[in-house]
Amino acid sequence: MHCVVAIPTFNRRASVIRAVETALAQAYDPLKVAVIDDGSTDDTRACLSRYFDDPRFLYIGLRHNVGTAQAKNAALALLPFDAITFHDSDDLSHPTKVLLQQRALALPAVMADHCLNWPLARREPGSRLDVGAALTCHFLIAPDGSKVRVGRALSLVDDFFPQLQMNAGPPGDWILINSGLFRRDVFQRLGGFRDCIEEDRELRNRLIMNGEVIWLIDEPLLTKIDSAGNLTGDHATGYASERRKADRAAIWSAIDDWRRGLPPAPVPIDVREIVIDFVSRPDEIVLARDIPLVSPGIVDRSEKADLEWTI
Repeated sequence: MHCVVAIPTFNRRASVIRAVETALAQAYDPLKVAVIDDGSTDDTRACLSRYFDDPRFLYIGLRHNVGTAQAKNAALALLPFDAITFHDSDDLSHPTKVLLQQRALALPAVMADHCLNWPLARREPGSRLDVGAALTCHFLIAPDGSKVRVGRALSLVDDFFPQLQMNAGPPGDWILINSGLFRRDVFQRLGGFRDCIEEDRELRNRLIMNGEVIWLIDEPLLTKIDSAGNLTGDHATGYASERRKADRAAIWSAIDDWRRGLPPAPVPIDVREIVIDFVSRPDEIVLARDIPLVSPGIVDRSEKADLEWTI
């Protein structure tokens, strides 16, 4: 199984190097570490150029800042992979993270036990199940330097059953979908990330509502840094922002539809605004034909690659 660690980044040169180093130190092979530089205006590209000769590393520089969701979608649309995980540009991954996640995806004998209501997920009781996503617990380092283990599995369904969340763990103790390892066929069925701030939360709910099988590894295999400049701390995109409130209203509306028997539709990747400025290894870019995309396509105007795709 060919796995990719995709790292979207924007003006984070001070932290992305460590994220790349820990990703390249994974015990799993074959592995590709791909940084999607979302239009950075600092010297991120120059700092990462030290890895350009490493065949395990790929740098994709986007001409314009398109946001985290679309940067992740660029990885889905351009990179060949059997399984993919998304790390933030300040994430520090344990050396066995991808290895253990891949083993979970490859489990051969996961069964739909008759004691559970599998028809709710449109699965036949007694049938064999493929694990679509393998999640892990993680450590969170707060801005004050304190460290907490994050591993409350109940948080996976907090939008569905908020009444069950009380006294189930410290505030912010959420299993993150973002750093899960996903099979390619999950995106073939469901499309990519919705272009919003809550893109990981929306994807998590879409997986649940479409009956995807999610495996949780009860071991912290990632360390996340809660810096003051991240999206959830920013005034325009934080938990109290109007943009995030609108995202959550849309998420809850989708859950209401699901309860009425309407599962969410796939989200095609809209690549029309994604312009590639530079690719360190342009021969490794392959436009996806099996994941739902919105035409007309991606145009690469880099000096190193003269490529143009029409979908």
